[in-house]
Amino acid sequence: MEIKAAVTGHPILKLLATRWSPYGFKNRIVTNVDLRSLFEAARWAASSYNEQPWTYLVATKEHPDDFERLLSCLVEGNQAWAKNAPVLALGVVSLRFVKNQQDNRAAQHDLGLASANLVMEATSRDLSVHQMIGILPDKARELYQIPPHFEPLTALAIGYKADPAELSDALKTRDLALRQRKPLSEFVFTGKWGQPSPLLRNGESQRTDEHPKSHHS
Repeated sequence: MEIKAAVTGHPILKLLATRWSPYGFKNRIVTNVDLRSLFEAARWAASSYNEQPWTYLVATKEHPDDFERLLSCLVEGNQAWAKNAPVLALGVVSLRFVKNQQDNRAAQHDLGLASANLVMEATSRDLSVHQMIGILPDKARELYQIPPHFEPLTALAIGYKADPAELSDALKTRDLALRQRKPLSEFVFTGKWGQPSPLLRNGESQRTDEHPKSHHS
């Protein structure tokens, strides 16, 4: 199956270019060895004051009751395809510093860094991760007894990407769609807001002919 690699405007690591978020997953387990390494990668992410404000709630299809509980915390549209992934996880973030109980304004950023580490480790192992903001936070809080000042924020579907030919028409269309990113001039500024940085003048990254992402693509 052809990897849907990014068409980049400038050289980047192959691992970053080949990462993408499929909607289809094979009926194939992810070993505990691999999962431990994914969360070990998350463990070593940078965080403000080394607070490490992230927590992951994990469920695999090998434990159907646990899997169904976590699946029920996703919005209906995400349940429709995420139910085929062998592993689901919820990313939960602590909104306060442990040391002084003050608001941690970097907490969500740091959960993102941890999940990015996890995704890159997964990609290096030929695994795929599709991250979702479409969850039911109140239901997750109730089902998992998540304490105050912790926020259920994102979900992750983890597994081996399926051949799009094996998917329903709707999922096939999503998985075969081209990807899209803004050119650098739209988000790398100098001097004032909206003014592209001079560092871009000798080789602006062109907008690639790709498809808008649903959430993470």
